Parts: sequence; C-alpha cells; structure tokens
Amino acid sequence: MWQDITHNLQTELTGLRGAFSFAPAWAASLIVVVIALAVAWLLHAAILVSLRRLLRGRPAYFRTILDATKDPTRLAFLIVALAISLPTAPIAADTADVFGKILTLATICLVGWIALTVLQIGANFYLLRFRMDADDNLMARKHVTQVRVLVRAFDTVIIILTLGFALMTFDSVRQFGVSLFASAGVAGVVFGLAAQPVLSNLIAGVQLAVTQPIRLEDAVTVQNEYGWIEEINATYVVIRLWDLRRLIVPLNYFIQQPFYNWTRQPTANIGAVVLYLDYSAPIERIRDKTAEFVTQSKIDGKVVNVQVTNTSAQAIEVRALLTAPNIAATSDLCAEIREKLIGFLQREYPQALPRQRNETIEAFSRKPSDPPHPPA
Repeated sequence: MWQDITHNLQTELTGLRGAFSFAPAWAASLIVVVIALAVAWLLHAAILVSLRRLLRGRPAYFRTILDATKDPTRLAFLIVALAISLPTAPIAADTADVFGKILTLATICLVGWIALTVLQIGANFYLLRFRMDADDNLMARKHVTQVRVLVRAFDTVIIILTLGFALMTFDSVRQFGVSLFASAGVAGVVFGLAAQPVLSNLIAGVQLAVTQPIRLEDAVTVQNEYGWIEEINATYVVIRLWDLRRLIVPLNYFIQQPFYNWTRQPTANIGAVVLYLDYSAPIERIRDKTAEFVTQSKIDGKVVNVQVTNTSAQAIEVRALLTAPNIAATSDLCAEIREKLIGFLQREYPQALPRQRNETIEAFSRKPSDPPHPPA
C-alpha cells in the first residue's frame, strides 16, 4: 500500500516537473522539491491544528504531549517529502548517493530524537501521580529521583547509539562507529580508557537510581557543607547550600565517599537546641517552658526531652530535642524555641545565664582563729 502511494506521488511530481519545462532541468527539479517540502510543512501544520481542536477541553497533559512531539513529527514529514521528491529529480548517481546518505543520517537522527522524546513523555506521565509539594514527600522524592536519573542515563545511551549508527553509515569512519559498540582490540581499549569518567558516572547514576543513597531535596552534609540536593545530572550533582551557593559534586562521589543524609528516613526528624547555662539554672522550669513554647508554636512539633548533657568548670550544657514534620520545619522550630528560651531566661532568671566565677584562695585558707581582714 505504501509503495503504491509513493509511486502515485512520484508520478504526480514528475508531471509537475513537466510544467516547468521552460526552466533548466535542475531548476525544475529544485522547484518540485521545494513544493514537496512546503506541502509537507503545511500538511503537518493542518494536522497539528486539527489535533489541538480535538484536544480542547481535555487534560492539559495531552496538549503538552502534542507540543513535545510537534518538532520530531514535522521533521518526519519533511524527510518523507524529500524521499519521495528526490527520485523525480534528474541528478547524477554520485549526487543521488550523497542525498541518500543525508536522508539516512536524518532518519537516524529522527529515530534518536523520537526515542528521547518518548522517554521524556513516559517519565513525565509516570511522575504525574507524585507531588513534590506535599508535606510528607518522601515517596515522591524517591520516585522522582529514580526516574530522572534513569532518564538521563538512558538519554546518554540513546545519544551514543544514535552517534554510532550515524558514523557507521560512512565507510571512512565506520571503525569509529564500531568502537562505540565494541570494547575489543586496541581501539576499544583506547576508547574505554578515554571514556572511563563518563562510563563510571553513568554506572554510578544507575546505582544511585536503584539504591538511592540520595534523592532530590534530601538534606545532606558533604565535605562539611550542609545543603539540599537540587539537581542530579548525568555526571554531577548540584547541592544548594544554606547560603544559596551551589556545590558541584561528581556523581560517583556518592558511591565512593561517606556523607551525611539527614532525610534518608521518613521526613519527621529530630533537631537540638543547646544552651550553656550557669549551675543555678532551673532545669525543671526550663523543661516546662520548652514544652509550653512548642505547644504555642505554629509549627506542628513536639518535645522529645530536655536534659543536662554535659558539664564544665564554667557552665552546664542543656539540650532540648525537638521533632517536626520535616527538616525545614524542625530547623525553624529549633530557632524559634532557642530565641524564646533565651528571652525567658533573660527576663526571669538572668542569674542562670553563663558568667565568670572568681573566688580567692585566701578566703578558704584562713584559720578560724585568724582575725578577719580589716575593711578597706
């Protein structure tokens, strides 16, 4: 059926070229090719407009799919138009061979483009069921991270395969295309050594997607820097630090080096408020006041415990452990309770704040029979 349609179209184009017999053969053929391309462009635009009308009132995601596929489908229409119109042109065999290779390369690139587009659409469709803006978004972060990392890994594989097939269409560079697929022999070894960083990061990306030591928006400490995972790319990870700087870390770092992940488990976590106070500080009163402040806070939190966790010659260490729905809320709650406890102690127990104690040894070394020192 397709052969019949192609043959009929070529016959029509040959007849159209005859209408331009007054012009040179090459000019007539060029006019026919341009007309074929223009018809393909207009046909694609008409189909696109019709589909937009049919999708009016449907969920917005279908229109997003249409927008994502319009460029690859337009290229497909143009390639088909060239494939049908070029045989009608009276060109030499060498020139026809060049055009044939160009069409082959365009087709290979089109297939790779379609594969990338389908992969992206499928990933977006899968992620529609998850919401990153929810309070408890652990499951959403898990799936979004997994899908995005795998999509980037497959994107790299598709691009490499597309480049390899494109190179294999040329006899002079076919060996380079083969080296993209095979690792045997000297060429394969050289390519493997040169591509080791890329391949190691690609494999690390797949490992991260499967095991998930990190996820998007995880709170981490890397190289003594605290921040949140903002992007996970094919070769590196972007960490948004607390002061809005960006720390760029190679992907395989998270497979080979230790780091802290504060949100590895469900989002509820514990924060600490540490105060250094005088030995006269009223611990029970501080414990009750901490519970009161947490209850009054707009953040949904609770007190785990309030304890004296350490002592020194100058002060005691009082630690209040608090928990909230997520790490950001826990950080805000700790800051709020810390401020309120300091204000409470300043108002009601100023003597409980840290102070320097100076005692004279002479006061303890005098005997009871010794007369007191005369007043100054």
